[in-house]
Amino acid sequence: MQDDNAPLPAPSASPTPADAPPIDALLLAAARVVTFDRQRILTNASGFFFQRGERLFLVTSRHVMIDEPSKHYPDRVEIELHTDRRNMAQSIGFSMPLYRDGKSVWRQGRDTGGDVDVAVLEIERSALPATAAYRAFTPDHLHQPRQAVEVGSTLLVVGFPLGFHDALHHLPVVRHAVNASPFGLRFQGKGYFLTDARTHRGTSGAPVVMRSRSGALAQGELPWTLLGIHSSRMDVGTRDLKLDEALGLNCAWYADILLTLTKD
Repeated sequence: MQDDNAPLPAPSASPTPADAPPIDALLLAAARVVTFDRQRILTNASGFFFQRGERLFLVTSRHVMIDEPSKHYPDRVEIELHTDRRNMAQSIGFSMPLYRDGKSVWRQGRDTGGDVDVAVLEIERSALPATAAYRAFTPDHLHQPRQAVEVGSTLLVVGFPLGFHDALHHLPVVRHAVNASPFGLRFQGKGYFLTDARTHRGTSGAPVVMRSRSGALAQGELPWTLLGIHSSRMDVGTRDLKLDEALGLNCAWYADILLTLTKD
């Protein structure tokens, strides 16, 4: 489940023109996450912003923060922030420690099925640049029981596969997906559902969303329902690596875990 670091393409020298078309708010809700051991880069991953009341959080996969099987132990993460909404080429790195006084500062959870591969890290809003340009999901963006999510519904996964992104404008890429298991049921008793999508290392922590079609949310600036958090590709242990293709299925943890992880 480890997201290995990958080389990034060199950006062009051309800045974003002043009359560039407006950027979809969904792209500004995602964040590229880089993990560090002191000054040494470890991995690339994906994440997104979630706001509850006045508090702001970075959401990603738990195994981005720590992954014992692969001995992945970063001590800080860095996200890329836009600093000028009129010029997406302007950005800075914003670093956040993962430990304070020897104790982890991120939050993770468990449920009746065991560990949940989701983690949140509170962002110190007063430390953000005054001109920081981002958008955040809120509890209003979480799935409501009255909203149908049929099997095969079109979903989007917004992230940074293999660290790849628009390196000039610092924006993620979007992959199409469909939900491959009944939404609302815990697949094999775990707190996730399945998606059918082409994903890569580096996508861990990406938001899995569906377009909102009705209600106040659909009329807002961020008209997307947050369904889940992409975690990892699923495989079958008995698959013949030479004869059988990979399933192409992925685990997405239900996003309502964020209500638990962001409580005061």
